[in-house]
Amino acid sequence: MSLPEETVAFIGLGVMGYPMAVNLRKKMPREHTLLICDISAAAIQRFKDEMMDSGAIGTVQNAAEAIHRADTVITMLPDSSAVQSVYLSGPSNLLTVQPSSLSNPSKKLLMECGTIETDTILAVNKAVLSSGLGTFVDAPVSGGPMGAHDGTLCFMVGCDDESIPASGVSRSNDSTSKRDVLPRVKSILSHMGRSDSIFQCGPVGSGTAFKIINNYLSAITSLAASEALNIGTKMGLDPHRLTDVINASGGQCWVTSKSNPIPGVHANAPASRGYEGGFRIELCQKVLGMGSRLAEMVGAKTFLDKPTLDTMNKCAADDRYRGKDARVLYKFLNDM
Repeated sequence: MSLPEETVAFIGLGVMGYPMAVNLRKKMPREHTLLICDISAAAIQRFKDEMMDSGAIGTVQNAAEAIHRADTVITMLPDSSAVQSVYLSGPSNLLTVQPSSLSNPSKKLLMECGTIETDTILAVNKAVLSSGLGTFVDAPVSGGPMGAHDGTLCFMVGCDDESIPASGVSRSNDSTSKRDVLPRVKSILSHMGRSDSIFQCGPVGSGTAFKIINNYLSAITSLAASEALNIGTKMGLDPHRLTDVINASGGQCWVTSKSNPIPGVHANAPASRGYEGGFRIELCQKVLGMGSRLAEMVGAKTFLDKPTLDTMNKCAADDRYRGKDARVLYKFLNDM
């Protein structure tokens, strides 16, 4: 059994978490152990079967067991209620653990990589700081299921200036802690994303704010790109050539260049797989709503969010598009 400093625990093997954990196991030292945890026994068994030749794999039943056995605990959870359950309120949550029961509690590093409401992230950070259980970092991702599968995710990291030192020495005795935390975070996250796309955004909560703002823009451009491309196809224009021109011009965006909503334009895009396996329209609704609430919180005036959300609501209410990748907005428009 690996020592805690040679062990990483990963909680949440969903659409994003599963491929992230796959890349983590593939790229971390083979002799180190990856512990996995999920509410789905089928997901755990599938992971163990798929990765059995990639290095040591173990399972944990809950977050409390994870922090006992691993110095690094990564969570990839779907919403604020799940984060609260794992960290704060559920049976055997992380904060039920007493620091005195751990060999080196100050060395624990806890990272949440989902897109979660800012107030939840700040509440978890406050609780972790009070508990003495190391350091909490928010590190939400961008890149979707394709980026998770390819190991090319972008991470937006929020960590306080004075954080957990690599040596495990307490903050008050270690003047190098400010520069130690980010390299440690990057060394782990680089197994799941591009090393040049791991950004320190500011203190805890900043990573989440960056992600929400990015998602706000991405959601709106998903509809804008779908509308523009639908105009072209309704005119009978060649969608491949139209895409090439847009991507060489001022209309280029991630949707047109990486996940084109027209089936067949990008072979690996969800649109070419019946809009399956991507960022579901319901999740796009959720993150756009989070952006709207953030704008209201800081007093920023917006105009495009409400009509975009209204269109998404109509799309998601239709059985033909419900549960599909958000770029199904193109088909929703094209079918009219």
